[in-house]
Amino acid sequence: MRLRTLAALTALSVAALTGCGDTGSGGTTTAAGALRIMAPAAPGGGWDQTSRTAEQAFKAADPQRKVEVFNVSGAGGTIGLAQLAGEKGNGNLLMTMGLVMVGAIEQNKSKVTLAETTPIAKLTEEYEIVVVPAASPLKTLADLTAAWKADPKKVSVAGGSAGGTDHILAGLMAKAAGVDPKQVNYIAYSGGGEALEALLGNKVTIGVSGIGEFAEHVKSGQLRALGVSSPAKLPNVDAPTLKEGGLDVELANWRGFVAPGGLNDADKKALTDLVIKMHDSQSWKDAVAKNGWIDSFQTGQEFTDYLNAEQIRIKAVIAEMGLVS
Repeated sequence: MRLRTLAALTALSVAALTGCGDTGSGGTTTAAGALRIMAPAAPGGGWDQTSRTAEQAFKAADPQRKVEVFNVSGAGGTIGLAQLAGEKGNGNLLMTMGLVMVGAIEQNKSKVTLAETTPIAKLTEEYEIVVVPAASPLKTLADLTAAWKADPKKVSVAGGSAGGTDHILAGLMAKAAGVDPKQVNYIAYSGGGEALEALLGNKVTIGVSGIGEFAEHVKSGQLRALGVSSPAKLPNVDAPTLKEGGLDVELANWRGFVAPGGLNDADKKALTDLVIKMHDSQSWKDAVAKNGWIDSFQTGQEFTDYLNAEQIRIKAVIAEMGLVS
């Protein structure tokens, strides 16, 4: 019954995606065509946050344009990636993605890869934050290191998709603490909202995510920050760096946009120009500052080259950590 229900829901998602675009294969992006943005994860996470922030910035930059965000969750974004691949030539569709998806493709042995997309732009980078529930006995990174060494399996780690940035950071931290990364008790959630619920319900030991996803809950006192993965202490986060806490680890997540494969040159240029206009809007600049993101904008061949290099780098990292066989 569950499989039949899942199949039905998937079919509905595909139908919705196919039916709502202004263009199909070989279509042309119009000057004010409706734009759809896929967040390939459940609401509440980094991709969803980025997608909805971009939605508002697109509307601010071009008030006449209709923009809609929709979620397709599962498997580190690879379910959404497969749906995007089925929209070949659609010039009115973007998908938010990033380092997490690069790792998930390897982790899940996805048959669809980023080679079947059209790279549009790298948007932001964001450092990771390690948090615990407010009532946790773990007060510092040294406490976490001691708990890990005593019994790695008793330290449950909530984060995003398996093989993604959060998982990679947890593994690198464990390795720096002298613990086998393969022993990390990592619990993957499809969206930041689910991971947050587990933390606030004291169902997991620690949480790992982008700073923007947990920052407000740290400020409110519901969560306590143990450390951040930046090279230097951040002015907007009251927490030491992982290095200051005794773990020699630095890591930044990144997010960007890709479009379906098979776009003609005119459609690719139109989408790229639209994203540039969005990026240059005051709405986007304000959101980047508010969320503590790092503006790392790239388009064209520069982003394509970066994406190719990241796929090689992340494949090697997760292989070293034993996250893939």
